[in-house]
Amino acid sequence: MYENKYLSIYHDIVSKIRQGHWKPYDKLPSENELAEQYETSRETIRKALNLLSEHGYIQKMKGKGSIVLDVGKYDFPVSGLVSFKELAQKMKTPAKTIVHELEVIKPGEYLKKHLHVTNKDEIWKVVRSRKIDGEHIILDKDFFHKKFVPVLTREICEDSIYEYIENKLKLKISFAKKEMFVDKVTDEDRKYLDLNGYDHVVVVKNFVYLDDASLFQFTESRHRLDKFRFVDFARRNH
Repeated sequence: MYENKYLSIYHDIVSKIRQGHWKPYDKLPSENELAEQYETSRETIRKALNLLSEHGYIQKMKGKGSIVLDVGKYDFPVSGLVSFKELAQKMKTPAKTIVHELEVIKPGEYLKKHLHVTNKDEIWKVVRSRKIDGEHIILDKDFFHKKFVPVLTREICEDSIYEYIENKLKLKISFAKKEMFVDKVTDEDRKYLDLNGYDHVVVVKNFVYLDDASLFQFTESRHRLDKFRFVDFARRNH
């Protein structure tokens, strides 16, 4: 119950910051004021504030309290392996998936290299844009080996392919290798994304494996530059 309390306070303050209740460089109420507002202890408030600090929402300044940082970007986990549906649920932000292409193709040289397939294999190609807060800011180009995913529908692609794979096909998605780089926008980006004048995107390539180490998916995910910060957690080994 104690942990749930500080997490609920954390999420409530995040929501208020996102909605502009507190703007960048505003000072949050004091620990005492927040404790009174949320009807809890200062220790619980301190835990919530520490979490806000760790995730880049505030800067705690000695003698000055907690200052709100500019959070006009969405956190995208670098090391995590999550679906967009799961990510959208964590962001608690209006989000929608639009399917632009869904077809079975034969792999060209690019896919043969990235998905380790041959001319004989059939590949699902899925192109989807992700609409967050009214703007199309992610373009996902997914390629699934049809041997592992025999059927895909537009309804599945609009909801969650990972949920379908794990719950219906009973496959266990295990790990991924990732590459990140900045790329010039393409005609496809211009067609499906609200680029807001930006001429580069952040690209994340995902090579996703099942628990038997079978490579079943290759994804090229293209993100608008100003809308994401790519986060990770690292611990130094001693």
